[in-house]
Amino acid sequence: MLGCFDTKEENFNFLRQCIVSNGDNVIAMNTGVMGSTSFFPVDFESDLVAMEGGQTIEALRQMGDRGFAVEVMGRGARKMVTKLMTQGKIKAVIGMGGGGGTYIALAAMQELPLGFPKLCISTLAAKDVTRQVGMKDILLMPSVVDVAGLNSISRPIMRNAAAAVCGMGRVNLEVDDKNFGTIAISMFGNTTACVDQCTKSLEAKGYEVMAFHANGLGGNAMETLIREGCFDGVLDITTTELADELCGGICSAGPGRLSAAVEMGIPQVVVPGCLDMVNFAHLDTVPGQYKARQLYSWAPDVTLMRTDGQENIQLAKMIAEKLNFSVVPVTVLLPLKGLSQIDSEGGIFYQPKINRVLFDSLKQQLKDHVKVVEMDAHINETLFSESAVDSLLENIEKHKSKSVK
Repeated sequence: MLGCFDTKEENFNFLRQCIVSNGDNVIAMNTGVMGSTSFFPVDFESDLVAMEGGQTIEALRQMGDRGFAVEVMGRGARKMVTKLMTQGKIKAVIGMGGGGGTYIALAAMQELPLGFPKLCISTLAAKDVTRQVGMKDILLMPSVVDVAGLNSISRPIMRNAAAAVCGMGRVNLEVDDKNFGTIAISMFGNTTACVDQCTKSLEAKGYEVMAFHANGLGGNAMETLIREGCFDGVLDITTTELADELCGGICSAGPGRLSAAVEMGIPQVVVPGCLDMVNFAHLDTVPGQYKARQLYSWAPDVTLMRTDGQENIQLAKMIAEKLNFSVVPVTVLLPLKGLSQIDSEGGIFYQPKINRVLFDSLKQQLKDHVKVVEMDAHINETLFSESAVDSLLENIEKHKSKSVK
């Protein structure tokens, strides 16, 4: 249990009692800068947390800079909580607070692995805390009222939170037996047919497949889990988030997209799936410089813009700059008959000449060790999905044999 015991001691004392009444022990970590509590025993005081964060508690008090103190205490709490977890001394973590307390608690939970129970009672739970939560499976519980004293609303919420975290802590996380490995695959509505076919084929061969929706959050989640060592291979069918990053669309996964597999040395197959489009919201939200471009309403709240030749040259450069650093097998598979469901013969975005600019630019900019395969097929054809799976499995086998040597 972690939080600012200097200002929220009554609440944390009650939360601690609820956890103990559920039959569990509590390790208490104080992240409050101005003091502590005598209501219950504190195992790790704020001076230790501050030191782990790179400052003394006295220095933080003298500075009087709340924002800086919150950052330091969050960093220190993260290091200490992670250490406790790796030493096997905790089976769950719970925090509680307002703005600062929430930031510290969520920062502390960032290094804990997927599946490790993490819960935060927060006044901000109903707001957008995407950046603080990141790609972690943190359970946010709205405090409804402020975390400032006990009342008929806060008590049942804390009782439920205690019951939830204790229950999660008792779950045995079984590791699934897998014969071959786990594959990450990226998808979009416009590439669903391809991804479904790839998934069935890989599962038939004994692989576990995890699909990520390429809407920005999905790409970030995939990159995060690749860095956590969750996958044996990556089938990046849908790299559309790169187009959104380039043009300011709503599905950007940031500049780090397509980096993790290269950095971690994971074999992959990369496809320019849906690079024919940039995603915006409602039609009236499309930036002014794009109003005259080819636009298509995929849904009332989704407007797609067709990429042009110049953008495809830049997209090829973005891909090449990342994949050229790969030291493990990587294949770029090019579907010559179309990059998406609507980029097919007769489709609204079907423009083979623009796609050819992308293909030629990729071939020019990718180094020789990156294998490029052109296929006379559409991305959603069975022929293409079979080739994508075969290419990935070939890369995985090459990597395995090289590792054994």
